Amino acid sequence: MHILFLTSHFPYPPQSGGALRADGLINSAVETGYQVSLFCFAEIPPNHTPLHKRCMDIITVKPPTRHLSDRLRDIALTRHADMARRFWSPEALVQLRDYLATHTVDLIHAESIEMAVYLLPIHTWYPDLPLIYGSLNAEADLQRTVFRAELGNPKRLAGTLYSWIQWRRLSVLERRICQTASAVLAVSEPDQALLQAMSDTPVALVKNGISTADYTHIQPNDALGDKAIVFTGSMDYRPNVDAVLWFIDQILPRLSADTYFYIVGHRPHPRLLALQSHPQISLTGRVDDITPYWAGAKVYVAPLRMGSGTRFKILEAMASGCAVVSTTIGAQGLGVISGQELLLADTPIAFANAIEGLLENPAQREALGQAGRQFVQRQFDWSAIVPRLLEVYRQFDPARPHQ
Repeated sequence: MHILFLTSHFPYPPQSGGALRADGLINSAVETGYQVSLFCFAEIPPNHTPLHKRCMDIITVKPPTRHLSDRLRDIALTRHADMARRFWSPEALVQLRDYLATHTVDLIHAESIEMAVYLLPIHTWYPDLPLIYGSLNAEADLQRTVFRAELGNPKRLAGTLYSWIQWRRLSVLERRICQTASAVLAVSEPDQALLQAMSDTPVALVKNGISTADYTHIQPNDALGDKAIVFTGSMDYRPNVDAVLWFIDQILPRLSADTYFYIVGHRPHPRLLALQSHPQISLTGRVDDITPYWAGAKVYVAPLRMGSGTRFKILEAMASGCAVVSTTIGAQGLGVISGQELLLADTPIAFANAIEGLLENPAQREALGQAGRQFVQRQFDWSAIVPRLLEVYRQFDPARPHQ
């Protein structure tokens, strides 16, 4: 069976959440014996990556240029969801149609809602071709949580209005995509329930996974200091920006003055740039290797107040042996128990107390870090995730009957 993967970015190196997932799914499909081709966007197409050895074909298109004026026009004059236009490209549509007309493809797997919009025209061209929508988040619900988190903050009036509009529009788009797809993949039980309510299309639970063996060599050290707190992620992503600002405004002032907060991630949002002069904060920007920050973190934090899906950042931190403090929404979909694999706290006082307790108790930090590492190895290694993906593929593969 020949599977065509659609991804918004070239998924190598697998550093961001979407790339980690796409790389893992593609590798799993190839190792199982499926032929895989990749269609994605890339400003400068890379060469000689491991994916070039695994994939039968790799087709790249330059990402579309979309200015703020284009987004504002779509919001004001159309009913398009913003995410639906983020990677929409007439050139990509033509190349997709040409590829499908000249190659035998047995199944198309679109990762992310931005790429799933291409399933809609593909379905009109080839109504019998199986289509899989790999949802990275329940996107409408994500915007709902953003809207509710920012509601009442006069400084975030424009963002609140934006999220209210996108919540409504994404609800329509997600429902249409789910109804069109032959199968839908969700990354968490809450997302699975939300997406299943949209249509009769079966929604399978295929959680985010990592290759836990890649993290077993990471051991704690003191390189970042005795009271180093670490947060990682794409720092232009709205939930991450909100998490950092909430932590700095509400939690950091409750911690001892010698606590140091490392914010590790590329493309820091302009709202974060003022933090560079803060005496307790390091805003690193992009780093070539996050490993030293996982190793040096006395406490890894995930103070997220909005979002859906499951967080690769927490999986990676736990696999690295970090003691983690997260909000409930940050750890959503992981199935963790507070006090067993990590600590959960949803108020500034509780969050600060959890951090201080860990900073003062090295034995508790080590025990929590080891329990978290073992939990991720059991539950979120690709070896535990892949069988669920293959079960979905078998439904559409006559050579591998569904059992």
